[in-house]
Amino acid sequence: MGKGGNLSEGVLKKIILSYTYVAIWIFLSFMVIIYNKYILDRKLYNWPYPISLTMIHMAFCSSLAFLLVRVFKAVDPVSMSWDLYLKSVLPIGLLYSLSLWLSNSAYIFLSVSFIQMLKALMPVAVYTIGVLLKKDAYNSETMTNMISISIGVGIAAYGEAKFDSWGVLLQLGAVVFEATRLVMIQILLTSKGITLNPITSLYYVAPCCLAFLFIPWIFVEFPILKENSSFHFDYVIFGSNSLCAFALNLAVFLLVGKTSALTMNVAGVVKDWLLIAFSWSVIKDTVTPINLFGYGLAFLGVGYYNHAKLKAMKVKEAQKTTQQADEEAGRLLEERDGETKGVGVGIGRKNESQN
Repeated sequence: MGKGGNLSEGVLKKIILSYTYVAIWIFLSFMVIIYNKYILDRKLYNWPYPISLTMIHMAFCSSLAFLLVRVFKAVDPVSMSWDLYLKSVLPIGLLYSLSLWLSNSAYIFLSVSFIQMLKALMPVAVYTIGVLLKKDAYNSETMTNMISISIGVGIAAYGEAKFDSWGVLLQLGAVVFEATRLVMIQILLTSKGITLNPITSLYYVAPCCLAFLFIPWIFVEFPILKENSSFHFDYVIFGSNSLCAFALNLAVFLLVGKTSALTMNVAGVVKDWLLIAFSWSVIKDTVTPINLFGYGLAFLGVGYYNHAKLKAMKVKEAQKTTQQADEEAGRLLEERDGETKGVGVGIGRKNESQN
């Protein structure tokens, strides 16, 4: 009884920890999105400089990641040559900088709720780009599901009360660049046996993101900021905003490390609904019934996609376990055959000596 009680306590503790990690990730992700919207929106803090904001994040995250990896040795760096860095990490950094730039820019033109609805297209983009780059195999059932998600998002867009075509193009561009980045990580890094957690990812990727963003910043935002002599850097606002962004990466590290990437996907769906509710009730963004119907349809498609991924992962794991068991059985049979032959040779030699 005592043993069973201890087991139950251990399982309960694991469940509570898992839900705690999920809650922390949802809270920080929620905070970063709302905070960025607050800073960039012309009706709120009124600092519509998405490249500058992203550069502040990258500079802050690069510095803290360097301290964690090189000074405090909290995370081990990945063994990486300059050739691998230039051919693999730099392209990923370029895609990441474009994704962040465009996604932050979209907050100036679109509501938080509508942006979350457009982000439901991420599985569609990842799967389509994976097929085009021959990373994923084409499957008619999966493609049908992707089309249903796209139709749902299209309906949500049709029902958007404050539709802005430029904002939609920015957000769709961000989705495409982010999806390409995720696929390229699989092709350029994971396939070579290199796995980056969120901290080492920031350590290697954030500095080159900062360098890439500096180029458009010089031509797009720097001249405007230079003329705006009334601007004074608010260390509290931008410092706390950057700290939230870095803490979110730590939360991803904890959530994926202690649970799974699929858990983060499911938690992301919950976060999206909470953001839509917050956007409607607190920020007073208009959410129409057509919005909700379209996003609900896309939500069902994304849910089915996550379910199919979980099912495929279980099948793959079962096949791997079976293969390992077969290999172990084969090895034992070989060892037993070897021992049998050895005994036979020993008996033969004994008989020869007796003769």
